[in-house]
Amino acid sequence: MQFLTFKDGQFIDFLGYKRLAAIFSGIFVIAGIVSIAAHGGLKYGIDFRGGTNVQIQFATPPNLDQLRSFFAEKGMKNVVLQTFGDAADQEILLGLPLNSPLGTGENLTTELRKILELQHPKLEIRRIETIGPKVGDELKVSAVQAILIALGLVLLYITVRFQWRQGVSAIVALVHDVMIVIGMFSIFDKEFSLTVVAALLTVVGYSLNDTIVVFDRIRENQGKYRKKPFEETINLSITETLSRTLITSGTTLLVVLALFLLGGEIIHDFAFALLVGVLIGTFSSIYVASPVAVFLTKFAPPAGTAPATS
Repeated sequence: MQFLTFKDGQFIDFLGYKRLAAIFSGIFVIAGIVSIAAHGGLKYGIDFRGGTNVQIQFATPPNLDQLRSFFAEKGMKNVVLQTFGDAADQEILLGLPLNSPLGTGENLTTELRKILELQHPKLEIRRIETIGPKVGDELKVSAVQAILIALGLVLLYITVRFQWRQGVSAIVALVHDVMIVIGMFSIFDKEFSLTVVAALLTVVGYSLNDTIVVFDRIRENQGKYRKKPFEETINLSITETLSRTLITSGTTLLVVLALFLLGGEIIHDFAFALLVGVLIGTFSSIYVASPVAVFLTKFAPPAGTAPATS
């Protein structure tokens, strides 16, 4: 189904705005890098930094600000508090650092009750989960490896299906997407956890799908319009796939937005990563992957063709 129709051969000059798009991307990438540097790195979740998660259920709805005050009075200002599950369950997830004065095991349970039972006498500690620093470091390495392996397989697949130029272009676009999503987590001071890594891999797959659709149409049109300039063929191909791109992105965004607004704290960061990733992934398939493909084709034209001209 198409809601944008053009006459045969008519197209939008997307590549005419490639410099403006490059400035837009550059601002977001640089802002993310500056934010990460200013914060001294990402704000890692317990998965990566190690620590203890405690799931607590209350008899009455808990006030997170009040609970933070309780812990601050005990000299613990760096605890992480968030609601857990359905609001009717009246549960919170308490994140404690590795050097928490509350200790671990039975001592942790006892000290928590001392702090909280005065205001919440009927609380129930339902789960305690501890991750050591060594495990956290191993998970960091595994997360980076997962992303690099995904990008390497993408490069191999697109190089085989199309050309190495398109493969490199897709990788540049995906790295661009990942960097912006990570940068936004730093700018908004959100925790970077294994759940976010899963979201990043989802974004990589989503963005790649959109890029492949555009590249496939470019290949078709190159065979159909052999005498057209390469940039004109790209503009035409993007225009022809625009309806599909907007419909797919629009419906995906509706679902992700619903998750972001209504899904609760547990998947809030996952939904935020997807929300940013879908928007940036749609943008990059048009304004990052395609311009890079043009540049590489001019820089290293395929065998038997003359160098492309602007």
